[in-house]
Amino acid sequence: MAMLYGKYQFLCQLENEAVLPYYKGSTFRGVFGHAMKRVVCALKRQECAQCLLSQNCVYTRVFETSEFTRPPEGSRIPSVPHPFVIEPPLTTQTHFPEGAAFDFHLILFGELNHDLPYFIYAFDQMGQMGIGRRIQGKRGRFDLRRVKTKGQVIYSDDDPTLRSSDAPESLRVTRPDDFSEDALRLRLTLETPLRFKFGNRLMAELPFHVLVRTLLRRITSLLTCYGEGELALDYQGLVKRAEDVRIVASHLEWFDWRRYSQRQERGMLMGGLLGSITYEGKMGEFIPFMDFCAKVHLGKQTSFGLGKISFERI
Repeated sequence: MAMLYGKYQFLCQLENEAVLPYYKGSTFRGVFGHAMKRVVCALKRQECAQCLLSQNCVYTRVFETSEFTRPPEGSRIPSVPHPFVIEPPLTTQTHFPEGAAFDFHLILFGELNHDLPYFIYAFDQMGQMGIGRRIQGKRGRFDLRRVKTKGQVIYSDDDPTLRSSDAPESLRVTRPDDFSEDALRLRLTLETPLRFKFGNRLMAELPFHVLVRTLLRRITSLLTCYGEGELALDYQGLVKRAEDVRIVASHLEWFDWRRYSQRQERGMLMGGLLGSITYEGKMGEFIPFMDFCAKVHLGKQTSFGLGKISFERI
């Protein structure tokens, strides 16, 4: 089973100084939502719930999945995941001078890749709206200079025509039985906070079988909603075998950060696990799942850029 997948790099330059939070995903996603609605909304004064165009609107398909999109009938997923991920700059720098360059990535799933021009225009408008804390009454404004994918420039401010490329690609999970079942040692790195629930509560540790459950949940939801359908897998057997994999070293820590939700009009703690953990055991059949999720992120609030993972054999 496969899914259309595109990863796009946005290269920008600040027009004036900017102050951004330590973790920048919430800031980017929040302003991006306002910019996208400004770009695509045809009935400016109409609430989405009462809008005749809501079922065919790019904004509602991107941001209002819980309200306007239902999981396919008979599927095991409780809700439809957002079809995008924003990967903000991972620098811990918070103050950026005028003229500073910064970039970020946008990942799109499924047919929404064909609506890329809306996203480029929305990010261009986002630059004019400004981001971050106000300094002397002004937020940090930026110019969108270029958009690249797979190293190829597909948009620039010198030539705003969108150039064709070989993106999006077809992303698929390689069948697990194509891999050796010999014992391995793998180090998993959580590059941005990973939030997930097990037993209906947020977890501050990561046993391998819990990781596998989280991997399978993410893969199933994306392929069911934006790909060719759910994989035919022995889920119970996979989880059972994952319980035999042991942790040999853990350097995970809980990282708390706060965002302000304009919709709920309150601050929200968005903590998650950061760091690295090393597993040992028969993990060959699980590598395709880890490889897939290294590209699409993992866990909760992935649209903020949370759940960015990488792994290596050691």
